[in-house]
Amino acid sequence: MSRKNGFTLIEILVVIGIIGLLAAVAIPQMLRSRMNANELGAIAALRTANNACQGYYNVITPHTYPADLATLADTFPPYIDHVLANAVDINHTKQGYYFTYTLGATGESFTIIAWPSTFGRTGARNFFVNELGAIYYNSQNGLAPVPGAEGTFVAQ
Repeated sequence: MSRKNGFTLIEILVVIGIIGLLAAVAIPQMLRSRMNANELGAIAALRTANNACQGYYNVITPHTYPADLATLADTFPPYIDHVLANAVDINHTKQGYYFTYTLGATGESFTIIAWPSTFGRTGARNFFVNELGAIYYNSQNGLAPVPGAEGTFVAQ
């Protein structure tokens, strides 16, 4: 009598089912972890940009904030890296976020907003910082955070 070695079809289907179940549980958690990491990266980038703007303001005479983020990267020594300075649209991002910088009319204020390149995939919140240094967020797609709105402050 000869005996064939191998697995039966039922055994293979059971293993595939278990692997599929594990993947169904693990993949959403992995994607959420990546989105959380992107959001933390955006917050860190906003802190870096805010500190760079404050340093630039203190060095330049007469005191004024930079015209754009690229100005902060083009100084010697640079205040920020070129990756952050060039992350200004959906095609050029830093960790899934791009940044819009707006200089106030008198040069005495600025705002920076961090937008996820794909809302709900690379990030679920928009972040905002101005010359005061407090970081705020908004969980609604396309809406800029409003400073002082309840429940939108990111702990420093």
